[in-house]
Amino acid sequence: MDYEKLTRVMRDLALAGGDKIMEIYNSDDFEVKTKSDSSPVTEADEAADEVISAGLRAEFPEIMMVTEEQAHSHSQQADIFLIVDPLDGTKEFINRRGDFTVNIALVENGIPTRGVVYAPAKDRMFFTLADGSSVEEAGPFQQGHIGDTRKISVSTPDNDALIVVASKSHRDQATDDYIAKYNVKDMTSAGSSLKFCLIATGEADLYPRVGRTMEWDTAAGHAVLNGAGGHVVRFDDLMPLRYGKEGYANPFFIAHATGVSLKNA
Repeated sequence: MDYEKLTRVMRDLALAGGDKIMEIYNSDDFEVKTKSDSSPVTEADEAADEVISAGLRAEFPEIMMVTEEQAHSHSQQADIFLIVDPLDGTKEFINRRGDFTVNIALVENGIPTRGVVYAPAKDRMFFTLADGSSVEEAGPFQQGHIGDTRKISVSTPDNDALIVVASKSHRDQATDDYIAKYNVKDMTSAGSSLKFCLIATGEADLYPRVGRTMEWDTAAGHAVLNGAGGHVVRFDDLMPLRYGKEGYANPFFIAHATGVSLKNA
């Protein structure tokens, strides 16, 4: 695998997808449809998916690709695959809250090893370098040219004063009950895969997810967090979260900085 090329291609395609998304986000109105699983989908999801999918297939035709917006891809299986959520946080997009992202990742033998998370409305871009370490790039962003980057890494958490990040759109009592097991200094909320990135940059220590997610929702953020020294584990047994599962559905999970004393479910 040419990881240098992969880094450049994923980053540029995330930008291209983000441009499509923002064109529609900044318009006066946009269409919202409902998928078979009752989740919303917009023309922005579809437009970003088209440009990202075409780009990945052109550059990496030998690698299987799974994308949220192409249901036929969900029945495929491979040890190495690309996985895409062209617009993660559709509810944030619909409500014009800005906390939505473009997610592209490479999974190798069950582990997300490379990824990019781009939040176009927030002007934040996180991605893994060829060596697997993670950086945040400062804007403005340009196609074909990586600007100034800074290495990111998880914080050294204080288990008596943790910073917890939780979902804006999916917060529930089960999540609150689990968070109550910890000594929490501060709570913050974020949409989409930005929650992983806040841990990766040291802005938060812990993100428990007690709810349904799919692998395309989490793989890119997981890769960025891995590259910053963090971890994502299953909620039930605290074992590493794996990818390439049949149907690509995730169990509940916990994303955390190294050093957080995890509590049992």
